[in-house]
Amino acid sequence: MTSTSPQSPPVEAPAGSLWRNRNFLLLWCGQGAGTLGPRVALIVLPLLALDTLHASTFQVSLLTSLGWLPYLLFSLPAGILADRVDQRKLMIVCDLGRLLLILSVPLTASAGRLTLWYLYAVVGMSGVLTVAFTVAYRGQLPKLVHRAQLVDGNGKLGMCESLAELTGPGLGGVLAGAIGASRALFANVLTYALSALTLGLMRVPRAPADAPAAPERVPFRAALREGFGFVRREPVLLKLLLCTSVSNFFVTAAHAIAVTFMVRELHAPTSAVGLVFTVGSVGGLLAGALASRIARRVGTARIIWVSMLAPGPLYFLMPLAAPSWGVLLYSAGLAALAANSTLFNVASLSYRQLVTPPALLSRVGAVYLWIAYGVIPLGSLFGGVLATGAGLRPTLWICALGMWSAALFVVCSPLRSLRDVPAGHAAAG
Repeated sequence: MTSTSPQSPPVEAPAGSLWRNRNFLLLWCGQGAGTLGPRVALIVLPLLALDTLHASTFQVSLLTSLGWLPYLLFSLPAGILADRVDQRKLMIVCDLGRLLLILSVPLTASAGRLTLWYLYAVVGMSGVLTVAFTVAYRGQLPKLVHRAQLVDGNGKLGMCESLAELTGPGLGGVLAGAIGASRALFANVLTYALSALTLGLMRVPRAPADAPAAPERVPFRAALREGFGFVRREPVLLKLLLCTSVSNFFVTAAHAIAVTFMVRELHAPTSAVGLVFTVGSVGGLLAGALASRIARRVGTARIIWVSMLAPGPLYFLMPLAAPSWGVLLYSAGLAALAANSTLFNVASLSYRQLVTPPALLSRVGAVYLWIAYGVIPLGSLFGGVLATGAGLRPTLWICALGMWSAALFVVCSPLRSLRDVPAGHAAAG
């Protein structure tokens, strides 16, 4: 990878808390800001489509699908691109591009020209930039911290994401109720600006003098084959990919109809919708804060399948939600799902970073994004179509069962017989 960005000394063995690592703190803040904005939009955009543009259930689910469709179309080329350019600068460009796109929505709405098709276009183009940002971002942590700190680092990043998920929907609901859905998107604009600023201040450490030389650049198709080939040869990585993909499909199907379900089935006000998602994010926040401690106690390998299997029965609280205070059942189901997602993502991402050679990390990450995130728009469409035909509540029952079934891939894998990731099973370099 070519890089012209300012660099710090090489990463040394861990000598203290990651909270004292300047580059990690900047990445942590930038990731938090970059996650908070979309979480605000998660509530604001469907409310904008429902209240201002009078969209149907299917049209709202299509809005969600278009946000995720770029993962299916652009993840693989984004992985190759991230291997060949300065990743930090690529992320900054993506932040600024998303800032301008989201800013155009309230400006267009104030001029009375906002349409559902324009909203679709903005969401789709923002999604393309998000794909490139995400692929580049996934490869940053191993460059900033020692490999012994990966689980702790991913746990803290997961906690930051959960914190954004905790405050974002509530903030979106409050802002939408106070100043209108379109103006609430200015909060999203500010978060992208903050993310770009922190990334601009970050300095990627240079590689140690004894590190292996960077491999020669290979053709596009050969690079893709290397990424796919590595995942196929690693049975655990393949099982993790299948588990993540099935889970993402049904989680997104449920999320695509969640706001519509609460507004039209449970008759929840706008502020309550944001509160449901806020309370539901508490599980992820706690799991992220305790991820390193839980992994040490349960085992760095065992926690992967335990985190998928144990919370499953609580998912069924979501379709059991009722009007008034019964809406809190939905929050409880979301909290279990958030805890599962945080623990699983922290453990599985750390495993992937440990077993994947640095030169292949972006390509392997792109393969994961292409498949595991590529199913998300399909899941969103599935949720919208099924809810239109079978109803919102029956669709949520099917989604809850589908989410839990994803655990079978990791329960029935080599991870089942391991407590920890073998020390010798690590990427060279």
